[in-house]
Amino acid sequence: MITMVDKKNFLQNLWKNNPVLVQILGICSVLAVTNDLTNTTIMAIGLVFVTGLSSLTVSLLRNKTPRNVRMIVQVLIIASYVVMVDTFLKAYLPEISRSLGPYVGLIITNCIIMGRAEAYAQSHNPVDSLLDGISSGIGYGLVLLMIAFVRELLGFGSLFGFRLLPESSTSWTIMIMPPSAFFVMATIIWIARTPFKKKSEGR
Repeated sequence: MITMVDKKNFLQNLWKNNPVLVQILGICSVLAVTNDLTNTTIMAIGLVFVTGLSSLTVSLLRNKTPRNVRMIVQVLIIASYVVMVDTFLKAYLPEISRSLGPYVGLIITNCIIMGRAEAYAQSHNPVDSLLDGISSGIGYGLVLLMIAFVRELLGFGSLFGFRLLPESSTSWTIMIMPPSAFFVMATIIWIARTPFKKKSEGR
């Protein structure tokens, strides 16, 4: 049964406690895949899958895992789900798999997944941990999609590969280059955190 506390935590992970905007975690993928909305969407879905099920599995095994090897067990759990995602993409979406290249495998090292497993799933019940993992993954994915929206639209004049801006419009070449991801992400973080900062300062 989902309680009000569960719902509050779920919603906070989407924005107020967003792992990218607030905790500044998992930003490697910001550089990797956010110049194309299609690739970004697949990466975000994959991470939600891995984060949710990893947190669930860590929680289920939390009382049976020796503390001195818990980090190793968590990495093995995460790696298992990442292999599932990678295998699925290679089998059913080979073009996207080739476009993403090694970045799917790098989900294993994403700080968000390990962070939620260690900080939350290790000390909460399976249902709460599953919801926490899913919401953290969705919050992460939303930020990536916002960045990809800006980069693909300005860099290619398209969204999901469909041309939206006229052919005569000038494409911003810098937007398809990795450094632009940091500029766009910094702007989004600034916009998102300003209201919270003003509230904390009593303005």
